[in-house]
Amino acid sequence: MRNDDKATGNTDARTGPSGRWGLRGAILALLAVAAGTVWFTNAWLTARFSESTRMRSELRSVLYTGNLLSELQRTSVVPLLLARDPTLIAALSGNNFSNSSARLISAQKEIGAASIRLLDASGRLVGSTDRNLLGRNYVQEPFFVEPLRSKDTVFSVSSNPQGAYEFTYSRAIVAEGRTLGVVIVAADLTPLVRSWAGISDAIAVSDSEGNIILSTEPRWRGLTLPEALSVRSAPSAISRAFQVTADWASAPVDAYVEGKAVMQTETRIPFRGWTMTSFTAYDSVRERVNAVLALVIMGFAILLAAVFYLLSRRARVESAAYMRESADLRALNMRLTREIAERERMQKELRVAEQTVQQSSKLAALGEMSAGVSHELNQPLAAMKTYLAGARLLLQRGRDEEALSSFQRIDDLVERMGAITRQLKSYARKGGEAFEPVDLRTALSSALVMMEPQLRSNTIRLQRNIPRYPVMVLCDRIRLEQIIINLLRNAIDAIKQSRDPAIEITVGSGSHAFLSVRDNGPGVSDLENLFEPFFTTKKPGEGTGLGLAISSGIAADFGGRLTAHNASDEGGRGAVFELELPLYDPERRTGSGMAAE
Repeated sequence: MRNDDKATGNTDARTGPSGRWGLRGAILALLAVAAGTVWFTNAWLTARFSESTRMRSELRSVLYTGNLLSELQRTSVVPLLLARDPTLIAALSGNNFSNSSARLISAQKEIGAASIRLLDASGRLVGSTDRNLLGRNYVQEPFFVEPLRSKDTVFSVSSNPQGAYEFTYSRAIVAEGRTLGVVIVAADLTPLVRSWAGISDAIAVSDSEGNIILSTEPRWRGLTLPEALSVRSAPSAISRAFQVTADWASAPVDAYVEGKAVMQTETRIPFRGWTMTSFTAYDSVRERVNAVLALVIMGFAILLAAVFYLLSRRARVESAAYMRESADLRALNMRLTREIAERERMQKELRVAEQTVQQSSKLAALGEMSAGVSHELNQPLAAMKTYLAGARLLLQRGRDEEALSSFQRIDDLVERMGAITRQLKSYARKGGEAFEPVDLRTALSSALVMMEPQLRSNTIRLQRNIPRYPVMVLCDRIRLEQIIINLLRNAIDAIKQSRDPAIEITVGSGSHAFLSVRDNGPGVSDLENLFEPFFTTKKPGEGTGLGLAISSGIAADFGGRLTAHNASDEGGRGAVFELELPLYDPERRTGSGMAAE
């Protein structure tokens, strides 16, 4: 054995220096081959992938052009159809435009246009999907003048005050040989631009004069292409389009923007001389090239690692290290097993604690419901006391009929108290079962009758702004009156110290029905906690702090909301409470019922 060891040691000694130099030469040669392979692969793949990216960009431009033309052609047919609409012709002939805007809004929903406007023969806007524009005059606008001259559908491009371009088709409405007006339909190209921005890096559409009229970047609109490319801005979709790794990765370069290379593709649009220009970054090219290069480098790295591994003489040390790591992993596995058991025990304890918290929450809810019923009964009790005192005085003076009227009101209050107690279940769950169409004006009148003694005793100046038309909502009438009474009571309490106490009540409708109660008191100091249960700014004994919390919950059950803010934000004084409720729509309700069946 000793002789064999000596022989082996002599062989290593003889071949050691030459073997080390041969190993180093092999490693250097392998590195040189790897560097040449990476350089050649990078150049070849960059050229191939750049051409592929350019072709995809051109195909996307052709697709975008087709979509744009399709949208414009689809919109161009609409003015011809609306110009023959009997409803619009009758409205222009009889100067009755009460239903014109509703008809245009209905047509807009069906065709998906950006907007539809109806002008009479004088250029005045008499119908529009945007009611805020009614009454304006467009007698000098091209989309009004040109249809009157050509008697055909006319396309025009105009800019709006926001800097965007509006693409409209307009056509004169002629009946019995007489021009009655002009209908204007604006094409909705916003979804197209939004889809371009989600797929392409940057897209710009220029008119025949070279001005950009459509772009994924709003700042480009109205500029020429050279002006747009010179715009410097903060990182955005444009900056992402121009960011590339290096010039060598994106050769050949079509254009430079802010010192960075981009690929530019131009497509002619067969419509009024328009042109679509797309800018594509080389990021995808670089990523694909890098992916292949990574595989190549990984292959050489694995080969080099295999050489080093085969020539390594520390296999036993590594094996021992692996054995130690295996022992450490077994110990770690045991610790994890113990931690899992401890976690399961803690989860069981957590479930028990959650059940306890739920039971406590139920008890707290019962207490809040009791206090809420007490708070709501205080209102009719206070009113009954006032009516009883008035009835006693009327009986003493021999005015029996007026006293009977007071007793009738007391009877109504007793009925109302019974209704309030019957609603105890509604405080324990969301929603109600007695929903019916209710006129918001009628509910306000009933609430004012209830609060009439308090309003008179405090000599409060009451201002009501109520429309003549019904404002219908779908809700529980009694619970709606509770909200209004709570708001009135809060307003009365807030203006007790005012020299000229006043309350302003406003009822109206738009997208929603709303009721506003405004006082001229000192306002609310803590708006964040205003609708929290048991929060009150009154003295002890004067309030439970549940009125607004209950009212907010009822409004939520009706699908609306109750908000508050100080009138100082609007240049006044006092507090403003606003109740918003969805408008009652019998057709929608009927339609949903049929769909359910």
